[in-house]
Amino acid sequence: MAEHRPCTARNETPLQRADRNFVELLQELRVTQTGVQILFAFLLSLAFTSRFGDLDTVQRVTYVVTLLLAVLAAALFTAPAALHRSLFQQGAKPRIVQVSSRLATTGLSVLVFAFSGSVLLVVDVTTGRSGGIIAGVATFLVCVGLWGVLPRLVRRAGLRGEADGSGEEPEGGGVEIPAPMRRTVGQPSGLRGAQAHPETSARHR
Repeated sequence: MAEHRPCTARNETPLQRADRNFVELLQELRVTQTGVQILFAFLLSLAFTSRFGDLDTVQRVTYVVTLLLAVLAAALFTAPAALHRSLFQQGAKPRIVQVSSRLATTGLSVLVFAFSGSVLLVVDVTTGRSGGIIAGVATFLVCVGLWGVLPRLVRRAGLRGEADGSGEEPEGGGVEIPAPMRRTVGQPSGLRGAQAHPETSARHR
């Protein structure tokens, strides 16, 4: 019975929270899968172009490694759907969410190298080896910064904001009270009535 009690600020049970987390995870995977599909299609079509035969050994190795990394990333991003289908209606939704989250995180790590390798290959073929290495390293740093460093900075900023706020709220539960009403808000009704009687008697005089 304890598993069905509300356990979060959203007043959710553990199963409801797992359902919501899994739906959010699937939405994130749809975004990343689009990028993987485009990259994978590009790499597959590249092998059938007329210029592919002119690639040197380094470029061919880069192509094969990047293609395999794209395949691995696609497999990691689709694994949560297969996991959910295999364990459907077996009461394992919280475990599915936990494992799927790790699979998605691993997939993002692999996708960083796949993106970097593809940029390295294209720039190497078009401009030269030095330009390809620079472009590949720059792509790697950008992906690591946006996907790894930025979330950590946002999380630290949120924790600092919560620590600075100390959970205190302004008077009135965070709602600003107009100046004419500040004297009466929060006072007992008896005091407000006592203040109103002298004003009434003064008008009668």
